[in-house]
Amino acid sequence: MDERIDLATPAVRWLWKKTTLKEPTVLQSFAFDEAHRHLYVLQVRRGGGDAGDLCLNKLDHEGNRLGHMTLRGFGHGVSMGVQHAADGTVWLWTEADARNGYGRGVTRFRFFDGAVRSGKDVAVRHPIEGSTHNQPSVCRATHRIAVRYRLDGRPRYRIWDLDAFTARDYDRPIADLPQTGAHPDARVPFQGYALYGDHLYQLAGSAYDATTNPSDRQGNAYLSCLDIRTGALVQQQRTRAGHSLDFREPEGVAILHRPEPRLCVGFASGAPGARRFSLYYKPQTRPGPVR
Repeated sequence: MDERIDLATPAVRWLWKKTTLKEPTVLQSFAFDEAHRHLYVLQVRRGGGDAGDLCLNKLDHEGNRLGHMTLRGFGHGVSMGVQHAADGTVWLWTEADARNGYGRGVTRFRFFDGAVRSGKDVAVRHPIEGSTHNQPSVCRATHRIAVRYRLDGRPRYRIWDLDAFTARDYDRPIADLPQTGAHPDARVPFQGYALYGDHLYQLAGSAYDATTNPSDRQGNAYLSCLDIRTGALVQQQRTRAGHSLDFREPEGVAILHRPEPRLCVGFASGAPGARRFSLYYKPQTRPGPVR
């Protein structure tokens, strides 16, 4: 599937809400259940970063909160995915088995409002032996799953057929490639990724800072695209989406497929203890790599 979202297309503001997330912290990542018009958003729970404690929010597509779950010892919430099973069950994929605040494996579970889950309540998978910082993303268009992971401290991606992965067949990945090209400055933090077709979309950037990232320069957030077939960096583009937000920290990317493929980008804003979130999207697609 060679269709690709053009990162040079101007972003459009889609969703902005002040108080819909359960915790007063920033969002970390998000994913769509388009069949039911639901949006799932992960946050690190206040004071729970070292333990890997997360809050999973369920919202509608207007940003109204419909419920939440508490995930204890799962990770940092860098990415997540939604899977629709053949029997209609909606499964949510996240990292799991946290150490030092990041997941050493991944898991899937169903959403139940108000539920509390820990590692003993879910079936944790460790598809890449010896890896850390495991973070999943699901592509609905190709029925694949990617896991971003670190081995010997270096970030990489591995992609599988979703049915095979669900059946715990980890020995035949579709691709395995290093993480490259997320930002021109390697010191800038990685903020999320999404798998769509034969491409991985990455987000990197930091919050506004008067010294290193002043707001009058409209931020240092970058989007980038990797081809999973070759590992090549296809495109890297600075995004000024949401530049007028205060604080403005890029947080998470996800694909919305209808009415056309859109790369959605999240931004946190607001004061500590009263964070807000905004979503913007890149709507245009074009076939093949940039020439």
